[in-house]
Amino acid sequence: MAETFLFNITERVLSKLGSLALDEVSLAWDIKTELKRLENTLSTLRAVILDADEQQAKNHEVRDWLEKLKDVVYDVDGLLDDFSTQLLLRNVKIRPSLLKQVINFFSLSNNLAFRFKIVHKAKEIRKRLDDIAADRRNFHFSEQVVAPNVETKVREQTHSFVRASDIIGRDSDKEFIVELLLSSNDHENISIIPIVGLGGLGKTTLVKLVYSDNRIVRNFELRMWVCVSEDFSLKMVIEKILKSATGESYGHLDMDQIQIRLRDVLNAKRYLLVLDDVWNDDRNKWIELRDLLMNGTSGSTIVVTTRNKAVATITGTISPYNLMGLSDDDCLSLFLRCAFRGEDNWLPNLVEIGKEIVKKCGGVPLAVKTLGSLLYMKTEESEWLHIRDNDIWKIEQKESDILPILRLSYDQMPPYLRQCFVYCSMFPKGNEIPREVFINLWIAQGFIHSPNGNRQLEDVGNLYFNELLSRFCFQDVAEAFDGEILACKIHNLVHDLAQSVAGEECSNVKFDTKFISDRVRHILFDEEDLSGREFPESLRKGKKMRTFSYSVSVKPIGKSFVETITSSFRHLRVLVLNYLELEELPRSIGKLRQLRYLNLSHNCNIKALPNSICKLVNLQTLNVINCEKLQTLPRDIGKLISLKTLYLTSQQMSLPKKGRQSLNSLQYLLLYKCASLKLLSEGFQHFTSLRVLRIYECPRLASLPSSIRHLTALEKLWIWDCEELNLWKGEGMEGLRSLRSVASNGAPEVGYSARRT
Repeated sequence: MAETFLFNITERVLSKLGSLALDEVSLAWDIKTELKRLENTLSTLRAVILDADEQQAKNHEVRDWLEKLKDVVYDVDGLLDDFSTQLLLRNVKIRPSLLKQVINFFSLSNNLAFRFKIVHKAKEIRKRLDDIAADRRNFHFSEQVVAPNVETKVREQTHSFVRASDIIGRDSDKEFIVELLLSSNDHENISIIPIVGLGGLGKTTLVKLVYSDNRIVRNFELRMWVCVSEDFSLKMVIEKILKSATGESYGHLDMDQIQIRLRDVLNAKRYLLVLDDVWNDDRNKWIELRDLLMNGTSGSTIVVTTRNKAVATITGTISPYNLMGLSDDDCLSLFLRCAFRGEDNWLPNLVEIGKEIVKKCGGVPLAVKTLGSLLYMKTEESEWLHIRDNDIWKIEQKESDILPILRLSYDQMPPYLRQCFVYCSMFPKGNEIPREVFINLWIAQGFIHSPNGNRQLEDVGNLYFNELLSRFCFQDVAEAFDGEILACKIHNLVHDLAQSVAGEECSNVKFDTKFISDRVRHILFDEEDLSGREFPESLRKGKKMRTFSYSVSVKPIGKSFVETITSSFRHLRVLVLNYLELEELPRSIGKLRQLRYLNLSHNCNIKALPNSICKLVNLQTLNVINCEKLQTLPRDIGKLISLKTLYLTSQQMSLPKKGRQSLNSLQYLLLYKCASLKLLSEGFQHFTSLRVLRIYECPRLASLPSSIRHLTALEKLWIWDCEELNLWKGEGMEGLRSLRSVASNGAPEVGYSARRT
């Protein structure tokens, strides 16, 4: 998948090379000639990248050529980022106490040293690029032109996904499971019903229909839903069960405390527990969990969904329910509904071709929906025949594998969308992901581009998100009162597809992973317990790493762990360290000058952020949500001149008064569980770019400041569970001319509820 990132990063690098800001720097460092040569060579190579991609599947030499080119293009991108960072550092307002230090930094001798370094690096990169350009003649690539304006290619979606009410062909399955659950009242012991079937058959969808059925709601006084997925940690599963039951988090409790709490919650209740997507086939682990779930009253039932027959055998107290594929007629109905979005103007010739297509989907609804959405708004018979006759159908599939079918939908994505899709492999399976997280991460990696510079990157990213949603990449979509999509999950099979096409670009690794390719640039570190272990030696080789993501540890990780990251991965754009019980962040975090996205959320022990974090002049997103012991923000927070998104939980009584004027790039501000917050302070006139303000569970906040009237760009104002705050108590709301969505305590305010986003 070299082209997925390569083509788009090449586009981005060429855009940087041609920008006015870069022209200013190139003149300052007198390397305009070198940069122009780089630009010319890259422009030539860009034209053959897509053809090279088509050839690489059959020619390993072409694949190697693409990988070498990608390495060089990344190096050019890093070189240009060094330039832009130097400019940003010059624009930061200097505190008097640092003046001498900064003067020394920008002294003539320092300038000359930096200039020499950049010129030398540019020449070295250009030589490598020239050699690669010369090698291309051996492959006889043809040039392909891609329309530059990607915004016109993204469809605005009116119906972005098939809702549960539109499910086809599962009525009899649903009724059987419902009757099975209701009859479980006759059993003295707790029943465990396994539902087994291939990936993509709709096991989760079926159980959701059952779970929300009124008969089931009335029969069970407690219902809980837990997505287990591949990593079966007993403590983590219990935490998820408790959170589903009570809405509270119990990550701070030890194992003994948490099992006592679970038994209390289930005590003498008839409950329904769904354990969705179970992979663990270790009988001992299952028995350990099952024994903790035996405290409910008779009639309680556990439903397990799994792709693995061994899991169904281990867990079930009755014979597994084997979910079968849809009939050809149901598949065709579902396919046509997706292809024509429910309209009845079906073209007979296309319907006949559709019949042949769905027969090859094996009754798998996910494959049917994927191909149906792929042909949406396509009325040329040749396009339908291409899908029917594509060689991908000839690829032998394993029992639990429909990736070849889904791969076809990936191949049909426009290049600008593929890299966003592939990056979805960096999210843990089964997690609910806020929409803004997708978009902010794509922006941090440079995947979002506004060709004419006339649209906010966040708006373009939202179009990309909607496009992927329309292709059934996401599920379990949560919507707000105004129709805004708040969060979703990635279907497990779609996640598998993203991993398979990511190749060496993205990698999910564990502590004992022996080998990591030098070409890996995005890592999801998946290790539950690092206690007593050093930082994995295999990870230290990732000098070109752009993403390091590590979430959820059963024991706290030390300060040295983060110090190793900052010394090993100097080119990081994204750093995610959440749910790790960090107590302290080292000052060396300030060395990650290219960092765009920093997520420290749910580190409930962290009390302060080092002021060195304010050296991150490229930082766009800072997430310290649910850091409940955080005292205050760093004193020089205003130096984060690129900051667009701030998620904040802290104990401070008001927003910081110093440096606010430098936060004029801030677009999204979320204040969550700031228990001591009383004042937003009279300084909002500096937040001239703020588009979204959300304030949740800040019980002592009594009013909005009068300066809120200066938030002329504000589009959304949502306030939840702030008992003392009257949304309309302050004056100046009439100045919010861009306001489109207002909500207080979960309900839209009168006068704004009709003005949906």
